[in-house]
Amino acid sequence: MNSVLFLHDTSLATPRGAELTIKQLIRLGEQRQYSVTLDYLRSFDTTKRNIQNSDLIIVCSITRCQYELELINYLISSKALYIKIEYDYNFCVRRNILCTVDRKVTNCCNPDKFHHYRNLYANAKFNAFQSPSHYKAHVDFFGDAVSNHMIKPPTVHVEDLQISEEKIEDTIPFFGDLNYLKGGYAYVEYAKEHPNINFTVYGENKLRTELPSNISFHEPIPNKEVLKILGKTKTFICQPIWPEPSGRLAAEAFLSGCNIISNDRIGTFSFDFYPNNKDKAIHEMKTILDEFWDRAEQNIKKKPKTKTNSLGKVLVYKSYGGLGDIFFSIPAIKKLAKVSDSLHFAVAPRLVDFFTNHLEGITVVNEEDARQQEDNYDNIYELGNYPAFRGYDLPHALKYPTHKKVKQHSIAHYIDTVSKLHKNINNSYDGFPYFKTSKENPKYYVLHHGAGFLLKIWPTEKYAQLIETLSELFPTLNCKIIKGPNDPDIEAYFSKPMPHIEYITGGMTDVGNAMAGALFHIGNDAGITHVAGAYNVPTVGIYGPTGPGSWGSFSENNEIIWGKKGVCNIRCNYDVILNCDHKVCLNSITVNRVVEAIYKLLQKTYPKLPNTLKVNPQTVIDFSDKDCLIKLYDNEFLLEYHNDSMKNQIEDLLQKESVATKNDMSFNMVLEVLKQQHIIFNIPSFS
Repeated sequence: MNSVLFLHDTSLATPRGAELTIKQLIRLGEQRQYSVTLDYLRSFDTTKRNIQNSDLIIVCSITRCQYELELINYLISSKALYIKIEYDYNFCVRRNILCTVDRKVTNCCNPDKFHHYRNLYANAKFNAFQSPSHYKAHVDFFGDAVSNHMIKPPTVHVEDLQISEEKIEDTIPFFGDLNYLKGGYAYVEYAKEHPNINFTVYGENKLRTELPSNISFHEPIPNKEVLKILGKTKTFICQPIWPEPSGRLAAEAFLSGCNIISNDRIGTFSFDFYPNNKDKAIHEMKTILDEFWDRAEQNIKKKPKTKTNSLGKVLVYKSYGGLGDIFFSIPAIKKLAKVSDSLHFAVAPRLVDFFTNHLEGITVVNEEDARQQEDNYDNIYELGNYPAFRGYDLPHALKYPTHKKVKQHSIAHYIDTVSKLHKNINNSYDGFPYFKTSKENPKYYVLHHGAGFLLKIWPTEKYAQLIETLSELFPTLNCKIIKGPNDPDIEAYFSKPMPHIEYITGGMTDVGNAMAGALFHIGNDAGITHVAGAYNVPTVGIYGPTGPGSWGSFSENNEIIWGKKGVCNIRCNYDVILNCDHKVCLNSITVNRVVEAIYKLLQKTYPKLPNTLKVNPQTVIDFSDKDCLIKLYDNEFLLEYHNDSMKNQIEDLLQKESVATKNDMSFNMVLEVLKQQHIIFNIPSFS
C-alpha cells in the first residue's frame, strides 16, 4: 500500500472550497487503497518525519505554516516526490494579487517567497491550478516553471444539486463571512438599491460600514444546504475584489440555474464551459478527481525523468538602456547560456571586443550583423530595459513579470525574466565576480566623476576635494580617474598638482583593465560604477535624485550614499530632475560623508591588512575636563573620565588617532564600543 501525505495549513472543518476539495481527494485516495495522512503543519520535526515516510506528498496551502520557506527547502533538498495544488497566489504575501486590480496596493510581494515558490513549482511532478485565469497569472510570473500542470474545475458535488423549477425572487443569499475581498461592499450596495428584497448572509459581518435593514445574518450551513438554497435562488451576486482562483460558490450558482451578477474576477468563469455548456461543466467536475489521482499514480510508479529540452541556438539582444543596464543583465544571460546549445550576445560594435574577452561560453556578436542573420537562431530574446520604459514594442521583447511587484535589484528582475523560459534556470545570483580580476598587488583606486546623465553627478569640485583628502590619508596610493569625452573637466578644480593621478580616456577595454586591478572604486549612479561591480571592486556609490533600490552598486562589498533620503521628499522623474535648481540631494553630500563611507568600506573589505585607527570625520566632539561628548548624526555618546590616564588616552585616540597602551582593559572596552558605533575605524594603511 502506498502512503500519501497531504500538507495543508487549515482545518478541513473550514467550509471553504479548498477544504471541501481536499476532503474529496482524501476520500477518493482512501477508496483507491492509499494510506493517507493529513499534516496540519504544526511541528516541523513531525512534518519532516511524515515526508520521509511517504511515497507521495500533496502540497496544498502552506502559507500559514510558521516554517513555510524552510519546508519548501526541505521538500526540494530531500528529493521527495510531491505534487503542488495551488489555491492562492503565492508570489504575493497577501495571497490575493490585489496589486493587479488596485494600483494603490504596493509592497505586497516578498522576493524570498517568490523565489522559493518558483523552485517549488519547478521541482513538482506537476502543479494543479484552479482555473485557466489562475494558471495564466502564474505563467505571467513563473513561465516554464509551472508548465508541467493540470487545470481543475471546482469539484462541485453535482449529485447534490437541487434545481427547483420555481425560483425565489425576493431573497438573495450570501454564503460565508461578508467581507471586502469576497465582494461584501458590492452586495451591500445592491441591497441598498433594492430595499424590497431580502439579503440573507450565512456568516458574520466583517465590513466596516452601516448595513441596510434588509440584510440579515445566520449561522453557516453545510454544503448540501447551500446547494438546496441555490437551487431555489433566482439571482446570485458574486463580485469579488480579488481575482478568485476558482470560485466554487459561483460554479454552484451557475449549475443551479441562478442569474449571476458577476465581474471578471471569478476563475471558474474563465473555463470554456461558461456560460453556455452546463453539461460539459458537470462532466469535467465529475471526472477531475479521478483524473488527478490517475496522474498522481503515474508519478508514484516513478517513471524515469525525460531529458529537459535545450533552447537550442539562442540570440540575445540588450538594445535599450545604459551601460550599467547591460552589466545588470549579464548574470541572467549566463544562466540562459547553460540551457542553450549556444548563445550569441548581440551588443553595439564598440563593445564587442570588450565583452568577448570576458564572457566565457558566450559568443559576442555585432548587433548590426545579428539582425541580418536572425533566421539562423532557434530562439531570439530581447531584454530591452528594466523597467520597460518603452513598453514592450521592441521585437522579441521579454516582459518583466516582477516589475513593480517584487522589490529587488534589477539583476534579479533580469534573472526572473529569463527563468520563465526554462524550468532549470534558478533564481539565485551565482556569486562574485563575474569578470576576471588582476592578481597583481594593487596600488591604486579608481574614481569616475561623470555619468551618462550629468544631472545625476556629485559636484565635480567635491570630487577634487575628495581626491586631495585621500592623497593625505593614503599617500602610497595612486588614483586612476575614468574620464569620458563628455565628463566634466576635473583638473580645473585641484588646488595643487596631483602627480599620482592617471587619466583613463580610452574605450571599455582600458576601463576594464583599470577596474581589474583596483583596490576600490568611487562613483556616481552611472554605468562605470556597475562596471566596477562586474569586477567585484569594492565600491562607494553616490546617488542623488534616483534611488539605489533596483540600481544600486552590486559589488560584494559596497557602501551607498543616497543624498535624497531625509533631505528632499519630492518624487523625482525625468522632468523634475531637469527643472530642479537646487539639487539638494547631491549638493548636501559632504566630502566627509564620502570619507566615512570609504572608511566603512575598507574596514570590512580588508580586515587582515595592517591597519591604523581613524576617527569618523562626521563626528562632532566636545571635550571638557571631566568628560567627552561625541555626536554622530542623531546619536550622542558621553564618555566620563575615571582618571587622568583615561582622559589622556581618550584625547589621544580622538585627536591624534593613536593608542598609548593596548593592555588597559577598561580603555579597550571603550575602544570596542566606539568601533561598534562607527566612531572609530580600523583602516588598512596600504603601506
